[in-house]
Amino acid sequence: EVQLVESGGGSVQAGGSLRLSCAASGFTFDEYAVGWFRQAPGKEREWISYINNGDSSIYYTESVKGRFTISADNAKNSVYLQKNGLEPEETGRYYCAAAGKPLKALYLVWGAYDYWGRGTQVTVSS
Repeated sequence: EVQLVESGGGSVQAGGSLRLSCAASGFTFDEYAVGWFRQAPGKEREWISYINNGDSSIYYTESVKGRFTISADNAKNSVYLQKNGLEPEETGRYYCAAAGKPLKALYLVWGAYDYWGRGTQVTVSS
């Protein structure tokens, strides 16, 4: 059974940094693609970033380019999202999700993913 557990959230001041982790079990990164999403209060789930080592694909939503970095560890059991220069608008619960195959153009669609973690809360104060 695939399990995803997010961690690394917390409260930071605007301009601060956080490193989110997504730890996987029953999961082989070589066979899965991983995306990060944010659910802000009162808003729909929004795609943030995507990584698939199989085809060397890394994508970011335009608003975070140059500030966020997605990566995978050597054991291929965790995916990270380094977030710098955080803005209050980026407050929300961050989720990682896994898909059993490359998603191509579907990487920004939440319904295309097969597994989800329960999320980790990030609060950015001004």
